[in-house]
Amino acid sequence: MIVSRAPVRFSLGGGGTDLPSYSREHGGFLVAAAIDKFIFVTVAKRFYDSLRLAYSKTEEVDNVDQVEHRIFREALRLTGFRSGLELQSLAELPSNSGLGSSSSFTVALLNGLHAFRREYVPIEQLAEEACKIEIDILGEPIGKQDQYIAAYGGITAFTFDPDGKVHAERVPMKDEVIDELESNLSIFYSGVERSASSVLKEQAKTVSSNTDDAVARMHRIKQLGYDTKKLLIEGNIDAYGELLHEHWSNKRKLASNMSDGVLDEHYDAARKAGAIGGKLMGAGGGGFFMFYARPVDKRHLHEAMVARGLKPLRFRFDFDGARIAANFHRS
Repeated sequence: MIVSRAPVRFSLGGGGTDLPSYSREHGGFLVAAAIDKFIFVTVAKRFYDSLRLAYSKTEEVDNVDQVEHRIFREALRLTGFRSGLELQSLAELPSNSGLGSSSSFTVALLNGLHAFRREYVPIEQLAEEACKIEIDILGEPIGKQDQYIAAYGGITAFTFDPDGKVHAERVPMKDEVIDELESNLSIFYSGVERSASSVLKEQAKTVSSNTDDAVARMHRIKQLGYDTKKLLIEGNIDAYGELLHEHWSNKRKLASNMSDGVLDEHYDAARKAGAIGGKLMGAGGGGFFMFYARPVDKRHLHEAMVARGLKPLRFRFDFDGARIAANFHRS
């Protein structure tokens, strides 16, 4: 048996500039951080010459062509498996929550399948194979941030070239700055699960048609990504919190379904409770809020959000990225 895991992520600055609707024309840049919440995948040899998959449902089929789960099916095809395996996935957080869990699952699955074949796969190849499955084969309207941060881990800056090439660079932060950032960020689950596809499709249409100067907003968001990297290296963490508010103010205007009245009320309440800035993770429309608050204001922020029914999430940054957590495969 192989046990594979990959982390989910926070987008710290520049998020969305990896989307093809923008990056293929202008190039993208963002800073992302992996956290210690994981998608686990187990890969085991099956006694019978068939496939058994366990996720939110269970599938037992004769061969890969009969698999309903699209990512399981395409990952098996890409790695050359047709039958004889038992696969199971386990997530520490709900799906459709804006933390890139689908891509983390894809990366963990591919890593586990390669390990089952005793193949060493560089992390860049893992990320690119996950992109191939999700973007090229399945046609998801997403960028490459989630696959790459799931593979690389850490607090990492990514540059997305118009030709699709991705450059990764670990942000050289001091340990005490990492600890301070980790301490001053507060994460709350809104309780709203949403499909990212509908939000991203509208955002892509808005950017492609340059509705309401959407391209200029995206240019500004990319610059905020560069500013994020600079502030984190300098250790100017409070200024990063202020930057978050501007990021969200620009981003929420890119799609009408990125926020709603209730989510806006949550955000306003957080600001009144002491949050310097914040945003909804991922595509928006629901999922997790990320807020930045100074230590003196964190308890008030926590109390205000819990009183509104939001669920806090404790976390630490993860610097391992995709890894094989256990390998009991012998034959």
